[in-house]
Amino acid sequence: MDTQKTPGANHPISMSAAPGRMHARYQGHVIADSDNVIILTEAGYRPVCYFPSEDVAMEFLARTDRDTHCPYKGHASYFTITMDGVITENAAWFYESPYPAMAAITGRIAFFPHDIDVYQVGGHDFDASTDTAILHTDSGTGASQAEHWPATTRNPD
Repeated sequence: MDTQKTPGANHPISMSAAPGRMHARYQGHVIADSDNVIILTEAGYRPVCYFPSEDVAMEFLARTDRDTHCPYKGHASYFTITMDGVITENAAWFYESPYPAMAAITGRIAFFPHDIDVYQVGGHDFDASTDTAILHTDSGTGASQAEHWPATTRNPD
């Protein structure tokens, strides 16, 4: 039987409405566009945007067999995204029947930030650059923890 825990002082979880319209962009295409996004902030993790499924281009998402369990939220199911010949497995997730304390995210879709850009329309990118930079640091093995960034400048002439 799965463990169910309630958020509290030792593991706080808060939810709030996003401050305006949010987009999720994959391979240069907006695949989610909503002014009804919930931002879930959990204990020491980066905030996650949950989009209503009706505001997501579901024709590019296919449900996978992957299932994970969070003791605070419940079982998560995953989607693979296919667009323009590019396939990204398990790039999005949702809670079909989350635990009661997380009922507000029922059926809403979240995207992994290393695959999908989530940002506020007319505002700054939502993704916290510090968290992204941490993924690219040495984990102690002598290798980057994520794929290398493409160069943003060219060699001097």
